[in-house]
Amino acid sequence: MRDKFLSSDRKKYLRKIRLSKFAVFITQVSFLVFIILLWETLANLKIIDSFIASQPSRIFKTFMNLSSNDLLKHLGVTLYETIVGFTFGTLLGIIISIILWLSKFLSKVFEPFLVVLNSLPKVALGPIIIIWVGSGTSAIIVMALAISLIVTILDILHGFMGTDKEKIKMVKTLGANKFQILTKVVIPANVSTFINSLKINIRFISSRCYFWGILSF
Repeated sequence: MRDKFLSSDRKKYLRKIRLSKFAVFITQVSFLVFIILLWETLANLKIIDSFIASQPSRIFKTFMNLSSNDLLKHLGVTLYETIVGFTFGTLLGIIISIILWLSKFLSKVFEPFLVVLNSLPKVALGPIIIIWVGSGTSAIIVMALAISLIVTILDILHGFMGTDKEKIKMVKTLGANKFQILTKVVIPANVSTFINSLKINIRFISSRCYFWGILSF
């Protein structure tokens, strides 16, 4: 419905953008296929040692063999642990960040503790976590929660504190309260901060869940 209200030049511009994105995607897929085929060919011709560098066909066969031995089940468990730890850690981190932003006193009190906890190697807490909650899924979820929680709090709180002060002053002069400033200015201005925090969390959590999955096994 919206397209009929657009000018012809605007339609051409949007169509050019869509074609550009499609061309990039096709090129990426083609490049990936080329690399896989080149890898397989070089391994078959003995130019590279398939025992050391492997080859796509051997990887596929190994995956199929492992799939018959509950590989997909273990992948599902790891995915579950990652999602649960990631979700709870992110949500709690956002809530705590909002509380700390609303209270400058609490923010100043807990800032040094958060910095120390963030610098603490989380793997070193492994034995303590196992004693507290036991081994297996529960320990991995707690570890994922510990990793994502501190990172989320620091990233989002830093983003909140860095919000444009002039915009905050402007809405204050219009009579906005603290909650309105948060919902109308601070949060919208930090959408990119939320996204970056999610990217960082999922990367760290997935690697730690895999590591602890091996230890628990």
